[in-house]
Amino acid sequence: MTASRLPDLHLSGVVLPAGEHRDLWVRDGRITFEPVPGAETVSRGGFLLPGLVDAHCHVGIGRGGVPVDDVPVLREQALAERDAGVLALRDCGSPVDTRALDEHPDLPRIIRAGRHLAAPRRYIPGLAIELSPGDLVDAVRVQARRGDGWVKLVGDWIDRGVGDLAPEWPADVLREAIAAAHEEGARVTAHTFGTDALPALIAAGIDCIEHGTGLTEELVGDMAVRRTAVVPTLVNVANFPGFAAAGETKFPAYASTIRRLHAGSGAVVRAAFDAGVPVFAGTDAGGGIDHGRIADEIRALHSAGLPAEAALAAGSWAARDWLGLPGIDEGAEADLVVYDTDPRADLDALARPQRMVLRGALVR
Repeated sequence: MTASRLPDLHLSGVVLPAGEHRDLWVRDGRITFEPVPGAETVSRGGFLLPGLVDAHCHVGIGRGGVPVDDVPVLREQALAERDAGVLALRDCGSPVDTRALDEHPDLPRIIRAGRHLAAPRRYIPGLAIELSPGDLVDAVRVQARRGDGWVKLVGDWIDRGVGDLAPEWPADVLREAIAAAHEEGARVTAHTFGTDALPALIAAGIDCIEHGTGLTEELVGDMAVRRTAVVPTLVNVANFPGFAAAGETKFPAYASTIRRLHAGSGAVVRAAFDAGVPVFAGTDAGGGIDHGRIADEIRALHSAGLPAEAALAAGSWAARDWLGLPGIDEGAEADLVVYDTDPRADLDALARPQRMVLRGALVR
């Protein structure tokens, strides 16, 4: 049986990021700027943005950090992202196999990082593959082959022996593990809240840091030289005071560290951006963060000091380029969102998508 042909579409408006008013058509699911006779006009006069990206989310993790493998629930999570204008997700670690969602063409593309890799008892129970340092390199190779070009490490977490955040992996093991991922054609990212784990991760050639609240001026400078990216997940960092309060009685040093990191989080993002570190928008949705909050994250990046257009790029065309996805280009598979007002000037417009074209099909 052959797949049915997608309808031809016509849209006109200001195409971002170039800012030129153009007509474009979608034929056989792909963008063209050459007229397509008979195409249905589905949008006129708006602002056409390359589909938004949530560069850090977790499809397959439910409330309270509980793994979820029920396809209807996974679909609900992905639909919440799509309804917010997110047409591509970088899934930064999931305890379940979500590839069944690839059979749903009306859902966002998912770029997977496989399972979290953590030291024993050093992450949220049930979410990570827990292993000793001696097993990390082999595990990285396995996850590199199972993912979509990414591997996710847990770089630090509370160490109950010291009562505070602490690194999970020796520096020499990190060098071998990250080199192994690169040999497999995968990039590596790592969860970090504190500072102590960061020097070894960055020196080992890691490709991205998640959260990164412990970054110092020196580490930011090193990342800028290496072009190591950061995804600050500020909508999750906003929960740090609650994390501190929950751990106050048993781990007072940890609570103090988390409060300090929260207080400096905006300054860290500003310093990273000003130094030239690539900054991308991710919500950490799944667990304690609802899916579909990318507009909140982009606004949070702007509030932290990124210019509005840079914050928008961090969740759209710049993030797509970083992940190897096209923008609104001749011949590209059509993934775009239309807004009535210019989101570069009004980030609140992101909460009001008017039309969406995903994989060349009109889904809204």
